[in-house]
Amino acid sequence: MDDLIVTVAPCGAETTREQAPAVPFTPAEIAAETRRAFDAGARMVHVHSRWDDGTPTQDRVRYAETVAAIRSQVPEIIIQVSTGGAIGMSAEERLGSLDARPEMASLTCGTVNFGRGVFENPAPLMLEFARAQLAAGVKPELEIFDAGHLDNAAWLIAKAPLAGSQHFDLVLNVPGGLRGTPANLLMLAGRLSEGSTWSATGIGRAFLPISATALAAGGHVRCGFEDQVEVEPGVPARSNADLVDRVVGLAGLLGRRPASPARAREILGLRPAE
Repeated sequence: MDDLIVTVAPCGAETTREQAPAVPFTPAEIAAETRRAFDAGARMVHVHSRWDDGTPTQDRVRYAETVAAIRSQVPEIIIQVSTGGAIGMSAEERLGSLDARPEMASLTCGTVNFGRGVFENPAPLMLEFARAQLAAGVKPELEIFDAGHLDNAAWLIAKAPLAGSQHFDLVLNVPGGLRGTPANLLMLAGRLSEGSTWSATGIGRAFLPISATALAAGGHVRCGFEDQVEVEPGVPARSNADLVDRVVGLAGLLGRRPASPARAREILGLRPAE
């Protein structure tokens, strides 16, 4: 597949301005960064919400304001919200993002050590989240941090149930999850069911090897200040657009190009933009 979907994750829940001075916090800042990333080739935005001081929040009103600001600046981009939130948030808090009426939402397929914390996603919670997304008319993106999460995802697809082809994000190099190596990425991608679409996220120094492997293997790529703050080792990214530019440049060497917004929706099985 030559058409490429780059997902930008502009801020996440944890990246600080000491790590990346340009990480956006306010709805206006997140929207402006999304615009720059879209102009560089991103076609989907993975949205976290922050308060003005950078504190992560799944507050329903703040999320709606953030998504509205993005849509006003970049009406063409696919909106995907996080239901991961931040470590320690309740299930009710985490689901607050669905009130923003996104097209997609993340759905993590298992508990994982996450740096110094534990990102808890037991089976009953995964099923609750899947059914909440289905009820809201939102397509899940199944987040995979470790090999066993693929088995959890298969159970969830059957149990929820999730119909049709599914989209996965293979997230590698989280401390406590699967290491960010090309071999590990190909192992995960090789276990996906036929007809699935997938993107890959290389955390930190795994950004370039994981992105290059995904591009060569026909997958898509996620990047952004949530996941990495350097364009290459020792070179800080000035904005999320720098990271998208790097992915698009690598893709060009392999004969791949950013999909049009309409084509990106077609690939993911989403309705055309209104």
